[in-house]
Amino acid sequence: MDATEFRKRGKEVVDAIADYYESMADMPPLSTVEPGYLYKIMPLEAPEEPESFDEIQRDIQSKIMPGVTHWQSGNFFAWYPSNSSFAGILGEMYSAMFSVVGFSWLSSPAATELETVVMDWLGKLVGLDRRFLSIREDGTEGDGGGVIQGTASEALVVAMLAARDMALVGRRRAQGAATEKEGEEEDDGARSARLVAYFSDQTHSSGEKAANILGCRPHAIRSDGSYRLTKGALLDAVRRDRAAGLVPFFVCGTFGTTNTAAIDDLAGITEAARDERLWFHVDAAYAGAALCCPEFRPLARGIERADSFSFNPHKWMLTTFDCSALWVADSTHLVRALSVHREYLPRTKGTTSFAKDYRDWQIPLGRRFRALKLWLVMRTYGAAGIRAHIRAHVAEARWLEEQLVADGRFEIVVPVVFGLVVFRIRPGCLFDGGGSSSSSSEEEEAAANRANTELVQRANTDGRVFLLGSRLRGVDVVRVAIGGAQTSHRNVALLLEVLTKAADDIVPGR
Repeated sequence: MDATEFRKRGKEVVDAIADYYESMADMPPLSTVEPGYLYKIMPLEAPEEPESFDEIQRDIQSKIMPGVTHWQSGNFFAWYPSNSSFAGILGEMYSAMFSVVGFSWLSSPAATELETVVMDWLGKLVGLDRRFLSIREDGTEGDGGGVIQGTASEALVVAMLAARDMALVGRRRAQGAATEKEGEEEDDGARSARLVAYFSDQTHSSGEKAANILGCRPHAIRSDGSYRLTKGALLDAVRRDRAAGLVPFFVCGTFGTTNTAAIDDLAGITEAARDERLWFHVDAAYAGAALCCPEFRPLARGIERADSFSFNPHKWMLTTFDCSALWVADSTHLVRALSVHREYLPRTKGTTSFAKDYRDWQIPLGRRFRALKLWLVMRTYGAAGIRAHIRAHVAEARWLEEQLVADGRFEIVVPVVFGLVVFRIRPGCLFDGGGSSSSSSEEEEAAANRANTELVQRANTDGRVFLLGSRLRGVDVVRVAIGGAQTSHRNVALLLEVLTKAADDIVPGR
């Protein structure tokens, strides 16, 4: 394909993208194909000779499109959103055009410096303490800084690696003093095997996975009645593990958990982490975008004293996947943990604040020019546009909450704070329209669990919306995440219509 052909085909693809977004309202959000559908209709080998782009485009429509679950649909309410926007897509196009491998300043100065600048922009937009920024007010380089990872899962692994470096350095120093007296030294492998990382039982699965990757011990702590990790529960777990000869080194607090959007006791965890010498990482993958709005910042009290903080602009901030923002207050341990020198990877020499080698801030060597799409989104929408986007979804979530409560058959399981609504059919309304003295609470709960599972099945079978059921300590609930870039009040009203119709078929006497 030469430049002339590319101009023609590129315009066709842009038109196809615009058409896709304009017609998405008429598409069922959930793909209904069966596993293996594509294997049955695709050739077994790549073509020997070139094929026409017209034929490829036809196959995208006839073969690929039926197997796509439309995350950008306004009627997608299942997992937390994966926001996209035309500005983000254009940023991806520019990134593909340059196709740089921006592992160091020298490999592409613009890629490095734009990331440093835009991560400071973003840090200020969500109200982070200045210790997380790369550039001080006087223009000199700070100890902290931000870096774009692929996902919050990667960010968590990177933060834990930095925490392990900090812990091992401390253990080596302590061991060195003890060795002079005892004559034995514990190697890093043995030290790592005794390290313990703490999470709540509501922390995303990436927490346990990160601990498994590092070879340390994950310790899931039971959350409280509001599904939060608390200071007291953390301290109890840490002290028990220390008494057992283990070495606590890391704790993850969550700002907006996956199941309930709960906010851990961040202020209390900060104090516990300081007293127990733990690295404190805050995972705000979904809800961190809400901190663009000043009214939500009091909910995050404590993050100003964390060691690292991350959230995903690709979830709720109009930036195409993948784009996960990670900040550290002190990059020393991060760079030491991830820096490996080779002659073909010369270090950037210079004293300017922008000359970072971001390969030392992530697990892979290579990295895409992801800062471009974040930069385009922030400039295209502005802070005001981003705040309006988030506030609109929060308002829709609260409206849905009000309508469900007014219906009388539903109850809200956790308070609605952001764009997540977690609810269920009330157990009592399944028995004679309001409960029966002959039914036990266990029977009512079992019936409610069956009813809520059926509610999700009926809603998704309707085909117009896609949502998820979940389970909280043995209770089946319905989980609706409002936050898609295409989601408007019309979509949420349709969701309510589907839910109430499904409930009519489940609840007796209605």
